[in-house]
Amino acid sequence: MELRHLRYVVAVAEQRHFGRAARSLHISQPPLSQAVRQLEDELQVELFERTTRTVALTPAGEVFVADARRILAALDDTVERTRRIARGQVGVLRIALTGSATYGYLPRMAALVKARMPGVGLQIQTDRLTPQQVHDLDAGRIDVGVLRLPVRDDRLTTRLVAREPLVLALPSGHRLVDDPEVTVHALVEESFVVLAPSARSVVTDAVVRTCLDAGFYPTIEHEVTEMSTLLSLVAGGLGIALVPASTRASGLEGVTFADLPGTATVDLALAWRADQPNPLVEAFVQTLEEHDLLQADPDRKAPR
Repeated sequence: MELRHLRYVVAVAEQRHFGRAARSLHISQPPLSQAVRQLEDELQVELFERTTRTVALTPAGEVFVADARRILAALDDTVERTRRIARGQVGVLRIALTGSATYGYLPRMAALVKARMPGVGLQIQTDRLTPQQVHDLDAGRIDVGVLRLPVRDDRLTTRLVAREPLVLALPSGHRLVDDPEVTVHALVEESFVVLAPSARSVVTDAVVRTCLDAGFYPTIEHEVTEMSTLLSLVAGGLGIALVPASTRASGLEGVTFADLPGTATVDLALAWRADQPNPLVEAFVQTLEEHDLLQADPDRKAPR
């Protein structure tokens, strides 16, 4: 028995006529009649009652045709699903993000995927520092990372999302909250909360660079591994912080943000494996490009 036999029997059952069924299948009638008869011989069952003028299903034929329709429908669904997967329209995309990207970029990205890629599910990890994401990309544990540049790994392709200045995060009752002209120099006596330098945080490197450019090394009181924890400590009055501008979207009660002239900038970027083509990732990147959630970055490789 072959799949074509199922299609032949279903066509005859629907048309109730071998000639019309043959025309609907774009074949001639003799091969159709022969194939149906061969199938009946194989099954040792009559599927049709034939007269010179009509063709009708036998009780056994009714059961066979009902099952054949279900099999063919399931096969068609499988074929279509396979094609959609190959086009990057179906699947689960595993994404990791830095803490600050969770507040500003993730809501826009997730809304876009829901609207434009409805067959794609998101498996999301947040508060992942760049070195952790690079390691997970190389190990195949995630498909896409939203991380901080620079990334020194030839296996990865990166595309710029945003170039952000650092802004000042203060406890809401801090003396500098009401100073409209606060500068980096005013922070020389302050205690800082930073992302752990031991984890090679790009943001912490930018914080130290900003302070050194102003003539002092920051007094680091607390080191944490997650941006959400950093902001919570600031809200609790345990120190101040310099954080990417997108962190303003956190809306955490007890934290006041202020622009600060002369701070370093940090780059937020999308990263994925360059050496492992993935239709889902390619479709995701294209969707972000089409809706301006990626920026041109001529200094880096174009997406594959």
